Amino acid sequence: MPKKIYAVMGATGHIGQVVVEKLLEKGHAVRALGRDEKKLAVLKAKGADTVKSAFDDAKALTETFRGTDGVFIMTPPSYDADSLSEAQDKTGEAIVKALADSGVKYAVNLSSVGAEQPSGTGPIAGLYRQEQRLAKLTGLNLVNLRPTSFMENNFFSIPVIKGQGLNGAAAPANYPLPTIATKDIGAKIAQLLDSLSFTGHQVFDLTGPKEYSMTEVTKALGATIGKPDLKYTQFPLEDMKKGMLQSGMKSGTVDLMIEMYAAGNAGKIHPTQNLTAAHRGSTTIEEFAKTFAAVYSQS
Repeated sequence: MPKKIYAVMGATGHIGQVVVEKLLEKGHAVRALGRDEKKLAVLKAKGADTVKSAFDDAKALTETFRGTDGVFIMTPPSYDADSLSEAQDKTGEAIVKALADSGVKYAVNLSSVGAEQPSGTGPIAGLYRQEQRLAKLTGLNLVNLRPTSFMENNFFSIPVIKGQGLNGAAAPANYPLPTIATKDIGAKIAQLLDSLSFTGHQVFDLTGPKEYSMTEVTKALGATIGKPDLKYTQFPLEDMKKGMLQSGMKSGTVDLMIEMYAAGNAGKIHPTQNLTAAHRGSTTIEEFAKTFAAVYSQS
């Protein structure tokens, strides 16, 4: 018999897949909730029970959560929605209702650094609103996990590197920034769920082994893709905005993203806790660069 039963939202994503696999390795039963049928099939082959459902379907979430020992919840950014903020709130409200109706006692919520701020942080403000909704639930032991920027965000730079021969983004070139590999986030979530040793409502900041400037990141990435002289350029926010609009992103979503970049550049989005070893993942940017190179070669 399985040790415990867990439900995992976003099971086919970078983070959720790691959570599912690590919990299965521990001998637990896992209900993997996602929307990609092919990726769900892979998890099913590994032993997970799979559920294909929209994340804003409170009834489906309730049935998936009911009878579990703990759940991993997340409010994914719906970049293709007419209103990203409204989509975040709709999903968030469905999750809270499902937690209440299913009687779940333990949950780990994927939030973000900066989620202590009610506004001025773009999409992160939606995670603030979700933390506030979750705070109203009684009888739930909860960890609001607040990771820093994902190393995987560097995948968005691949078209720029291939098209312009440089790496570019909104962040300053030489300012050390906190970043973490998503596999380390998944591992921490699985650890928290496996132990179920947390009580009450808690916040936990999570980042990588050290902070890296974009110049350092670019050097590591360039070394693995055969471009040791790859340079980094900070793009003006106005240019970032034009590029996102040209890609077809909704104007409201673009405005939120620019707001987030501006807040980050102003130093407003950062961990607020004392970062001990427990708050840091192990994946270095040099190790992540190998993953980046594999994706780069296939793009």
